[in-house]
Amino acid sequence: MRNGFENIEHWVFDLDDTLYSPEISLFDEIKVLMTRYVQTALNITEAEANTLRKHYWEKYGTTLAGLMAEHDLAPDPFLKYVHEISLDALTPDVELNNIISALDGRAIVYTNGSEHHARRVTTARGLHDCFSGFYGVEHANYVPKPQKAAFEAIFELANITPKNGIIFEDDPRNLVEPHLMGMQTVLVGPRVEASYIDHQTTDLTGFLRNISSNTNG
Repeated sequence: MRNGFENIEHWVFDLDDTLYSPEISLFDEIKVLMTRYVQTALNITEAEANTLRKHYWEKYGTTLAGLMAEHDLAPDPFLKYVHEISLDALTPDVELNNIISALDGRAIVYTNGSEHHARRVTTARGLHDCFSGFYGVEHANYVPKPQKAAFEAIFELANITPKNGIIFEDDPRNLVEPHLMGMQTVLVGPRVEASYIDHQTTDLTGFLRNISSNTNG
């Protein structure tokens, strides 16, 4: 396990259920829209669509990747449709803004959703100005996390050196490849025992506050 944060220059944050509490259940609304899109696009029942959505997420990393691979569906209409949700449940987080803004190095958002969704959510959370870049699945040619090619594409675009970086994710699957690339990994969520997870927390703000205190004090 790697513990030192002094050499971190690149801070990579997932979006949904990472930069806001999963208790808000925002992603549940996205799942409903994904199921509805699959149902309409494939002309199947809601139950069949929901089962297929879960299957594609497990097999391909995202529902979209499964739809593209097995049904040749265009990605952009899907991304636009499923992310048009209300963000009224999100509130600005001044403390998290201050902590991320004060981190040494650059911070980016990297999501399997779209860049537009990342910008909307971070704006609603009062975090938009904390980040130097916003990257969605479209920036990796629609290849999603947890695939290695996705991380390679984004890290190249963002000029990130993995060995000098740290990544925050709520999905353990998405920490495997960054770990193998030499990046420190943080699981934000319920505890999981795995060699590719360097740190775990259910309190992102508190975790970052401790890093800031240890490296600056």
